[in-house]
Amino acid sequence: MTLTELRYIVAVSRERHFGRAAQSCFVSQPTLSIAIKKLEDELGVTLFERGGTEVAVTEIGERIVEQAQRVLEEADTIKQLAGEQQNELVGPLKLGVIFTIGPYLLPRLIPALRILAPNMPLILEENYTARLAEMLKRGEVDAIIVADPFDEPGTVAYPLYDEPFVVATPKGHPFEKRKAIRTCELADESVLLLTQGNCFRDQVLASCSELASRQNHAGLAGMLQGSSLNTIRHMVASGMGVTVLPNTSVGPADDVLFSTVPFAAPAPQRRVLLVTRKQFFRKSAITTLQQAVFRSGLPGVTMLEDETALA
Repeated sequence: MTLTELRYIVAVSRERHFGRAAQSCFVSQPTLSIAIKKLEDELGVTLFERGGTEVAVTEIGERIVEQAQRVLEEADTIKQLAGEQQNELVGPLKLGVIFTIGPYLLPRLIPALRILAPNMPLILEENYTARLAEMLKRGEVDAIIVADPFDEPGTVAYPLYDEPFVVATPKGHPFEKRKAIRTCELADESVLLLTQGNCFRDQVLASCSELASRQNHAGLAGMLQGSSLNTIRHMVASGMGVTVLPNTSVGPADDVLFSTVPFAAPAPQRRVLLVTRKQFFRKSAITTLQQAVFRSGLPGVTMLEDETALA
């Protein structure tokens, strides 16, 4: 058994295709296939079900691939320890961010990070929480920025900030003159939500049980939905209904499109986390990234500089 063979099986598990896995490993498909067959023969198990257009990972294969990923990470740690003079802040850092955070945090985070770590560029991936969690688990990203709750074995989460929600209304809507809106009042409105799969949608429904009950009764057919916060913002501006937005997604330029009103206390909010694998060896890079968020000047949030990591 070799580290090369372990890299091959991790690649096939990730790509679900022998050809694409070979390309990602910069080898020919026959070379990769022979090596994996040799490993299966050595272990006496079948790791992948061949056939069709996509490769399936067997049950035992999933467990072995997970262990292989851990072995590869430990091997990288050995290389890091062998080169103690190497600066952890030199070289790209692969960062995943969920769709409802990335467009608003990254323009402020990147300038702050360039000051703290000018030789550590970011390789960015925007996606849903579930997909980013899988990528983190497989080592495809080094860290992810997501919203709480997040509970994935083998990870450690660092609280970054708490962000309140606000109500966005069309110009001229009765809510526009209010000082604050109670969450229960949303149940009587046409509320635009993100499509299923977005964690922010679930957080909005969790903050208003009456709205959640109405949506459950109406089903998907009775709901107004948008694929992104930007789409929903413009639908609100056109008069389709009201919505709930994270505070960072609203800027001064939006005043001409729609109005925003805060929630009455206790206002719903989300906690944003920086998550990495427990065994990720570039600890200084994660700490520096966290400090860059704290120094980003992101408006409308409460930074959590004194909070400790969540195991």
